[in-house]
Amino acid sequence: MTLTAIIFLSSGVAILFLVFINAFFLWYFYKTDKKVNAIFENGKIKSFKDILLGQKDKNKELEEKIEKAFLKIKNLDDISKITIQKTGIVRFNPFNNMGGNQSFVIALLDGKNNGFVVSSLFVKEGNRVYAKSIKAGKSDHALSTEELEAIDNAIKSK
Repeated sequence: MTLTAIIFLSSGVAILFLVFINAFFLWYFYKTDKKVNAIFENGKIKSFKDILLGQKDKNKELEEKIEKAFLKIKNLDDISKITIQKTGIVRFNPFNNMGGNQSFVIALLDGKNNGFVVSSLFVKEGNRVYAKSIKAGKSDHALSTEELEAIDNAIKSK
């Protein structure tokens, strides 16, 4: 091979290499430009400062929403502590000569075992209903064995 042919061949390879590098950079620039346009919202945002300030505002809004959500959760938690969470029911027959367990006791308690029991006694003359308050699983009133059983069932129902 002559010197001219070698120079011509190496020049062609160099030009081909430069064309390839140029095509790669154009492709890479186009790809990067699409991403930059997406960040700048296709020209709506003019600088990175606007982007950062926008993110700061969005973060502040999100923090406020999260704070409100936590307050709602705390309020719901406080309310749930005083709502009925535990129930117990006992059916019984207070008199052996009457058929069926038509009398019952229902205990309704919150998370701290405060609440009430409702007793319904079915007798020949009619139905009698009694209610007694419960504090920490106990009552200031005398409780029947069925009422104690209903309270115990309610406490264990959690």
